[in-house]
Amino acid sequence: MESNTETKLTLSNRFDNITESATLVMAVKARELQAKGVNVIKLNLGEPDFATPQYIQDAAKEAIDDGKYFSYPPVPGYPELRTAIAEKLQTENGLDYKMENVVVSAGAKHSIANVMLSILNEGDEVIVFSPYWVSYTDQIVLAGGKPVILKGEIENDFKVSAEQLKAAITPKTKAILFSSPCNPTGTVFTKEELREIADEVKKHDDLYIVSDEIYEYINFGGPHVSIASFDDVKDRTVVVNGFSKGFAMTGWRIGYIAAPVHVAKACIVIQGQVTSGINTITQRAALAALKGDRSVIEEMRSAYLRRRDLLKGLLDGIEGVKTNLPQGAFYIFPDFSSYFGKSFNGKVIKDSSDLALYFLNEAHVSTVAGAAFGAPNCIRISYAASDEELVAACEKIKVALANLK
Repeated sequence: MESNTETKLTLSNRFDNITESATLVMAVKARELQAKGVNVIKLNLGEPDFATPQYIQDAAKEAIDDGKYFSYPPVPGYPELRTAIAEKLQTENGLDYKMENVVVSAGAKHSIANVMLSILNEGDEVIVFSPYWVSYTDQIVLAGGKPVILKGEIENDFKVSAEQLKAAITPKTKAILFSSPCNPTGTVFTKEELREIADEVKKHDDLYIVSDEIYEYINFGGPHVSIASFDDVKDRTVVVNGFSKGFAMTGWRIGYIAAPVHVAKACIVIQGQVTSGINTITQRAALAALKGDRSVIEEMRSAYLRRRDLLKGLLDGIEGVKTNLPQGAFYIFPDFSSYFGKSFNGKVIKDSSDLALYFLNEAHVSTVAGAAFGAPNCIRISYAASDEELVAACEKIKVALANLK
């Protein structure tokens, strides 16, 4: 007799309120096509196409050979790594943090989840600058909060203004969350714009800033500026950063926060009940990254800048595609809405989700629809790819768009 127990089992209501990461969904679809022998140009994932620098790889190998790093590590990370992160923040960013302000986690995504679980109560509002990274809103919901979306327009380089922020803050607002340089737009807030945002936040006693700075080293406009550099909001700011983008260490899964001590302590407690300490070998590699030669970072940044200019020029040559000039990260976020309502073989392209699938299935170029980032007219295209791939992808996209009637 077959058991029907499974039909009586239910999942948490929490599951009904979140969605699967759109970037990961598109990655799966691209891999499925590749498994069928299709040559897909993958411009969907936010992953450097450079190898992790050799000196970092060597440090990981040495850590394995040492045989001293096979035991459980401290939950917030090795003291020497946390100290090195604090020193980096002091020397590179002018931020006065100590080891006790730093918590090392399994990537910036894990860090943000820890923070949301630490600061949010049921029904608290978090103002999110849109376009936003796909996991922000779902992580807020998982922690019991409510995302409040402020929209930046392409005509203003997708930037949310201090005036918008002022109008959106309510007694329920607990935090604001944004990235600069931004995923998916490449937007970088200037020091003056960050100062205006800080001025609005400091008017409210119980309002945190969560500043995602994971693309710090991929900045084309000058030295990176953190909103935590303003002393009057530093004690309410959580800086999120990591090693995945600037050091090409995505698969190593390591990020960190620098935060007020009470927030850091809360994150340590939560992390201790979920993952405990982060992979020991990865921590040793991250320590080497901070202490090693930084010239490789500049080499990667220069390559991304060249690719940005190449890709923007190619997209600007396609009729009906609206672009701006990203100032950081390795994405461009064009508006393709002029093609909505057109069709191919009887299939109408209603929105960017349809168009991204059309690009994948017909042009064999994988991108990510902007709806997942809060901008349904746009599509995120990563230029963490070779010049040849970018040229080929744009040619295929141009042909695909011309076939829409």
